[in-house]
Amino acid sequence: MDEKLSRAIEKRRDDLVALTRDLIRFPTVNPPGEAYTPCAEFIAQRLKKSGFETQLIRGEGTPGDTDRYPRTNIVARFDGRTHGQTVHFNSHIDVVDAGEGWTVDPFEGVVKDGKVYGRGACDMKGGLAASIIAAEAFLEVYPDFAGSIEISGTVDEESGGFGGVAYLASKGFFSKPRVDHVIIPEPLNKDRICLGHRGVWWAEIETKGEIAHGSMPFLGDCAVRHMGAVLDAFEKELFPALDKKQTRMPVVPEGAKRSTMNINSIHGGQTDDYSGLPSPNVPDSCRLTIDRRFLLEEDLAEVKREVTSILDRLQWERPKFHYNIRDIMEVQPLMTERDAPVVTAVAQGIRDVFGKEPEYVISPGTYDQKHIARIGLLHDCIAYGPGILDLAHRPDEYVGIEDMVESAKVMALGLKVLLSGSI
Repeated sequence: MDEKLSRAIEKRRDDLVALTRDLIRFPTVNPPGEAYTPCAEFIAQRLKKSGFETQLIRGEGTPGDTDRYPRTNIVARFDGRTHGQTVHFNSHIDVVDAGEGWTVDPFEGVVKDGKVYGRGACDMKGGLAASIIAAEAFLEVYPDFAGSIEISGTVDEESGGFGGVAYLASKGFFSKPRVDHVIIPEPLNKDRICLGHRGVWWAEIETKGEIAHGSMPFLGDCAVRHMGAVLDAFEKELFPALDKKQTRMPVVPEGAKRSTMNINSIHGGQTDDYSGLPSPNVPDSCRLTIDRRFLLEEDLAEVKREVTSILDRLQWERPKFHYNIRDIMEVQPLMTERDAPVVTAVAQGIRDVFGKEPEYVISPGTYDQKHIARIGLLHDCIAYGPGILDLAHRPDEYVGIEDMVESAKVMALGLKVLLSGSI
């Protein structure tokens, strides 16, 4: 272990906790995209004091971007004394809705029992804070380093990342020669390196019907009943078939080593804005959103055919059954090679801090690595950060203080290895 780096991070322990609490107190709930700009401005001011050059970049024209809810990202860069490689820490600043069941204020950043509680503490403001502390400690100990360090706080990861990393990647912020290595401090446990994620296909299925008075449904055609037939077929045929598929990818937790599909939402009837009052109409449309996660061994075209073949069969079997299907997002599975430079560097940090070999895992869900690879064409990218994945999006979400400190040490050591060119 580099004792100078370790001491530089230890003396910042209180600062790390305070920074995490400050970030949690910005209620950056997505949707709709609350408090993005003030949170990004806060991060920019913090990093300016440490000598970073900062940019606030709005993802103009991306989903959800409005003047009321601008998709504001922060990108900060610190150039060393001489040219060299660039290491980029990318964290998303958006969080999901707090929901019910909390025993503490979800946006207060409560500290107790060695943990910081709050929505986003684990996913992933604790990781963002740890990366900032790691970079600041590294700059103190190695002011004459060669290369560059970048830190970004980006938006909309929870809704696909289109206004954040995808937008920035399209502008060249995640491509060579600007950036060489990317670390995303997602919460996958402090002694694990996440090499990638399963694939995803999001789609909307619409069944069609014919409107009529609700007292005479025989004069119309109920789109909701047609969707009921779709759901029944999924339950009897598709879900059992998916459950039999297994992967060689080291996906965690164990249940995610299989193919899965989640029903994200269903809307039927005459209004999407349900008021609680009934509508005396036969619904002529019903829409279902699916979230299909697939494995490295699966082909995306076949993944789609598994769904459309059921819909096509129902079109023959059910009178008046008509459907539309619309792709929302599709991402191929990703798995960075274990001998990639960023993997090697962070693995060395884990060995030094914890005295053990890292565990190499694959995330059950996608995160912004997909855009860095797909758009930026940069594949030296991993997820590594503090926090327990199972706590993400749950009531009383927290991040351990010691976990953040130790993860910051790993990140700082990773920086040292990557920027020294010793790989």
